[in-house]
Amino acid sequence: MFDKLDFILEKYEELSKKVSDPDVINNQPVWQKHMKEMGEMEPIVNKYKEYKKAKEDMAGAKEMLEENDEEIREMAKMELADLEEKLATYEQELKVLLLPKDPNDEKNVILEIRAGTGGEEAALFGADLLRMYMRYAERRGWKTEMMDINDTGLGGIKEAVIMIKGKGAYSRLKYESGAHRVQRVPETESSGRIHTSAATVAVLPEVDDVAVEVNPNDVRVDVYRASGNGGQCVNTTDSAVRLTHIPTGLVVTCQDEKSQIKNKDKAFKVLRARLYDLKLQEQNKEIADQRKSQVGTGDRSERIRTYNFPQGRVSDHRIGMTLYKLDYFLDGDLDEIIDGLITDDQAQKMKNF
Repeated sequence: MFDKLDFILEKYEELSKKVSDPDVINNQPVWQKHMKEMGEMEPIVNKYKEYKKAKEDMAGAKEMLEENDEEIREMAKMELADLEEKLATYEQELKVLLLPKDPNDEKNVILEIRAGTGGEEAALFGADLLRMYMRYAERRGWKTEMMDINDTGLGGIKEAVIMIKGKGAYSRLKYESGAHRVQRVPETESSGRIHTSAATVAVLPEVDDVAVEVNPNDVRVDVYRASGNGGQCVNTTDSAVRLTHIPTGLVVTCQDEKSQIKNKDKAFKVLRARLYDLKLQEQNKEIADQRKSQVGTGDRSERIRTYNFPQGRVSDHRIGMTLYKLDYFLDGDLDEIIDGLITDDQAQKMKNF
């Protein structure tokens, strides 16, 4: 580990000299590339410098143990105990910083919610999840954009697709993929019996044209009149778009915009994300056993979380965490569980470090 850290420190110092060179400054693409590299290395470099400083302080404290003054020796012992604790913490933090980064972590997210078993109650739960993620995005200062929504007319949704734009959106939301279960008494249930319903969530990183090339000849484009609460253009213009990717059978619809061109553009973004996800799933089949042991890569059909309304609790089954603050959680206060999922994921990866 320390050989790797020494190499990173040396590389960082080398780049620091390059970005100060007038010739490099005048070549903006090269200068920006070097600055980006430095930005990625900076957290590791800063932490390693703290570690090295603590090591130097420890050597000084050990020398103080040889002093004749008893008081100085006692101070040295206290300082050594403190430094040993610091070094252990720094080593752990450096291990986490050196873990391989997910190349998609900084990307925007296309988040899809679909009502599962449970009829209208599942659709209402899907609407709760949609609001929860939109509130979470708002809390983190991310922007949301509706891509497509198919509502039930009774406040529920059969399906919704939203784009979430913000730094590190995928790094935090990727753990949300899977089946979410709700236990509560529906408003229509006169006997007060608790029903169990479900909705599935898929979190896809936004990908560009270069990452996934879509052959226009492989896509059938259909246009039709939008339906639902969309203003005066609904049922009057063919603004809604349906894309069918013939080789895979994937179907994407978008009717949120009044413009057919905008809907088509959004639909292609979703299609590219789904095709990229399919490609990733195929690549990961070889390491399926390993993927099941990692928090963020479980099968989407797997039940990952239960929302129990009578007890006011939310339980994440992957890490065994239960919070008794369901109202806050549904209002977008997700960080406690997401932080737990990230920590668990890092711990799993560090076993193979």
